[in-house]
Amino acid sequence: MAYLDSLFSLEGKTALVTGGTRGIGQAITLALAKAGADIILIQRNNSNDETATKIKDLSRKVSAITCDLASKEQVGSVIQKITSSKDDGGMGETVDILVNCGGIQRRSPAELFSDDDWAEVLQVNLHTVWTLSRDVGRHMLNECSSTSQESPIPAEHHERGRGKIINIASLLSFQGGLTVPAYAAAKHGVLGLTKALSNEWSGKGINVNCVAPGYIATEMNTALIENPTRSRQIMERIPMGRWGSPTDFEGVVVFLASKASDYVCGETITVDGGWMAR
Repeated sequence: MAYLDSLFSLEGKTALVTGGTRGIGQAITLALAKAGADIILIQRNNSNDETATKIKDLSRKVSAITCDLASKEQVGSVIQKITSSKDDGGMGETVDILVNCGGIQRRSPAELFSDDDWAEVLQVNLHTVWTLSRDVGRHMLNECSSTSQESPIPAEHHERGRGKIINIASLLSFQGGLTVPAYAAAKHGVLGLTKALSNEWSGKGINVNCVAPGYIATEMNTALIENPTRSRQIMERIPMGRWGSPTDFEGVVVFLASKASDYVCGETITVDGGWMAR
């Protein structure tokens, strides 16, 4: 157990998570807490406290910050609020792990897809990932430089270890899908952004990686699940013979958040029951 703890324990770490109130995001958040991390949740409002309550039941510290991911202005100021010192009106938190899981979906034939839906999907699923990654990355770099005179900063010189940024991509980071042009464009962008940030930051103490979910039985996929023809087509292509579950993401995210993945940079781990290998 001591060996496994040395690789996978998140004791002493703080994880910032978007989209943590339901589905994959909730499963990821609770897995990080079970591995020892304290949690900061970014939520659109405070009406859903289920995840926060479950984290408290695990005897982990949790804070919920209100921020609408569809608002460029709110997203642009939230990291400063979290990381600024209490003397400056902030929370004074140090973020070790960022998980960008928040996302929305809009479905329509491409020729009927509205500009408003396009803009909202791109804002939540791509622009917000960029803004939060940039601002948390700057914070992580500053934390590293404050503990060492060397540049770039070897992880071993930072008492909290390497920073970890984990973006949630999609099968539509590789494929075009049907009636979801904005979502496909955003998720392709997340894949490219992950590689770009990894190229700049992996040598400076920050790992940036992706997890690409396959077809998962969550609220976002209700329309597909309830479509008998499309659901059958999807099941026929999944070698494991089942839709995925949010709990299928617990292990991979703890791995990417922990010391065990310190030499994994710019990668996308696909969790899809074998879909992409078909």
